[in-house]
Amino acid sequence: MPAGFETLLHQIASGMANGAIYAGLALALVIVYRATHHVNFVQGELAVFSTFIVWTLLQAQFPYWAALAISLVLSFVLAALIEAFILRSFANAPAFTVVSVLIGLLIVQNSLNGAVFGYLTKQVPSPFPDTFIVSTKFFSSHQLGSLLTILGVIVAVYLLLRFTKLGLAMRAVADNPVSSSLSGIPVGLILAASWGIAACVGAIAGVLTAPVVYLEPNMMMGVLVYAFAGALLGGIDNPWGAAVGGFLVGIGENLAGAYVVGTELKLGFAMTVIVGVLLLKPAGLFGRATIERV
Repeated sequence: MPAGFETLLHQIASGMANGAIYAGLALALVIVYRATHHVNFVQGELAVFSTFIVWTLLQAQFPYWAALAISLVLSFVLAALIEAFILRSFANAPAFTVVSVLIGLLIVQNSLNGAVFGYLTKQVPSPFPDTFIVSTKFFSSHQLGSLLTILGVIVAVYLLLRFTKLGLAMRAVADNPVSSSLSGIPVGLILAASWGIAACVGAIAGVLTAPVVYLEPNMMMGVLVYAFAGALLGGIDNPWGAAVGGFLVGIGENLAGAYVVGTELKLGFAMTVIVGVLLLKPAGLFGRATIERV
């Protein structure tokens, strides 16, 4: 195999591993967006909080998977409380007000993460050591484990939305919350559950990110930009499209960093995707264009 072609395959494989993280967080963004029609800017900071919980429990000698399970439960509860006691108060507020509140929550959660857990970088072990999952020529054990985990999460969310009463209720509330309420669906509980499920998906993305970039309060800031680019590219109202968009952004970012803009300007690739999609195809590759009568 020519060296140049092998290098290209390495870049694509690494991009797929990064894209898995973006796909997971993009999926979390879309779950909340479909339920509330607002982008959850605090999603990355909730993922950082969850990862800090895992790190804290690991320091207390908890088994890794027990620490992750506890973190997911706490993430679900925190996100559901944020929706129920903060965001719901602005349910009828103008969109700009809600966006301002979400940005404010991002800043508050970021500050709380730093105040509670400190600002020094912390090392989080990978849940996929070489003894647990075999690495390949193009994927390390952590990359392969992350990729398989996110694919499993995507399948689990699909099964939840497609084959469970909760998933049916979530889809009904996303399509028409007023009719859902008149049909007896507890819209408030469904919205809180949507936030909680999204937080769990984001928490998994955060835990998979930490072994690569180290854990600190700003760990997910850049990742959130890539995930948002992926969600827009695939379709902000389409969970599966957003996941595909996350993978495409991960691969494109790596190729652009290696062959076009350099590693220091890779974030500019994500910004270019965001601007390009908003200008050329606002609904994304797999989203639905909607027309509203005024």
